[in-house]
Amino acid sequence: MTTLSAPPVAVPSLPASAAIDAIIRLALAEDVGRGDITTEATVSPDTTARAEILQKAPGVVCGLPVVEAVFGALDRRVRVTPDVPEGSFDASLRVVARIEGSAAAILTGERTALNFLQRLSGVATTSRRAAQLVAGTQATVIDTRKTTPGLRVLEKYAVRVGGASNHRAGLDDGFLIKENHIRAAGGITPAVQAARRRAAPGRVVEVEVTTLRELDEALAAGATLILLDNFSTEQMRAAVAQARGRARLEASGGIGLDNLADVAQTGVDYVSLGALTHSAGVLDFSLEVIA
Repeated sequence: MTTLSAPPVAVPSLPASAAIDAIIRLALAEDVGRGDITTEATVSPDTTARAEILQKAPGVVCGLPVVEAVFGALDRRVRVTPDVPEGSFDASLRVVARIEGSAAAILTGERTALNFLQRLSGVATTSRRAAQLVAGTQATVIDTRKTTPGLRVLEKYAVRVGGASNHRAGLDDGFLIKENHIRAAGGITPAVQAARRRAAPGRVVEVEVTTLRELDEALAAGATLILLDNFSTEQMRAAVAQARGRARLEASGGIGLDNLADVAQTGVDYVSLGALTHSAGVLDFSLEVIA
């Protein structure tokens, strides 16, 4: 894990959006319900406190702006001061943020804030590892739509913090003609041609293929990005030679961190990895009141 210390790209800022505000409100409503009865019973509303958030496992820290937003939603007077930059890596126990303000707000928001932090840090850590595995090749690691329902905007932010890149944000964000579209449309050629007629100038039309013969058909139909579905590395190399730069190629299916470097060496342009989000673990953090 210590090889993850240097971020491969500049760390992006978390965009302010109504969607993120809504996610935080929903998460707090889920946890708080009709009220934090334990805190209400034991802590005076006038009590203030100081607390620290501790990173307890090696990994990339991601989600500190979300932590700040969680406590701000409970009490705008709570101040969260990061001790480390968003996107930084460390392998040892360390304080990543300090919190001051209403003790009640700190205690009520603790679990929600940590849940976001541990999940997003897990995604960022997996993405950092993936990005470094393809370093030195022309391949870019991209995510998929295999995200936690409701958390896509945050998980895709965490992918970028880790140093990988985003594929489509949603179905309205790009054409991706997959196997079932092809069957329903009557084939690769009619599906690609229909999408090209609908696409605005410069909009990418991507289509999935499962064989080198289908790759030829997709190229002839004018696809600008072609997804190689479950190709072996030998087939990927053949596809790169066959395409000859006429379209960009994305490898997908059956790819994990164990074989990612081999896939990147085939010459494909992109490697999509659902594991960045659907199989990412969580990073362990705790919050401790210190005064």
